[in-house]
Amino acid sequence: MDRRRFLAGTAAVVVLPLAPAAATPDAMAEAIRKVVGSATLTEGRVKLEVPPLVENGSTVPLSVSVDSPMTVADHVKAIHVFNEKNPQPNVFSARLGPRNGKAIVGTRIKLGDSQRIIAIAETSDGRFWSGGADVIVTLAACLEEST
Repeated sequence: MDRRRFLAGTAAVVVLPLAPAAATPDAMAEAIRKVVGSATLTEGRVKLEVPPLVENGSTVPLSVSVDSPMTVADHVKAIHVFNEKNPQPNVFSARLGPRNGKAIVGTRIKLGDSQRIIAIAETSDGRFWSGGADVIVTLAACLEEST
């Protein structure tokens, strides 16, 4: 095949614009189901700290703590954080063990809109605990123009 035939053939390819990924409450629920499986999700033991009103969604402080003795027999194995309106419903997952001493994770995240955030703790006995918070964002991270 020569160059002209190749270029003529590729000119016929139609490129369709892709819509940006957007999580929804249903997508968040599905992402949670993938982590929890058929186990029961129980509210409690998880404290999600995030400001209820955020002026700028580009850098939102978030911390998750779980009430756990963090012993070899009884500890938090993982902390998972989900949101309902960012491009992806999974914000992050952190793996822990009894040597962590405390089940606390802190970070900063971006929020594209006002939404509900859910934190789930997976314990060594196979149980899942949850806590949540609603956040109002006045300036969404995805809409802010860069200079």
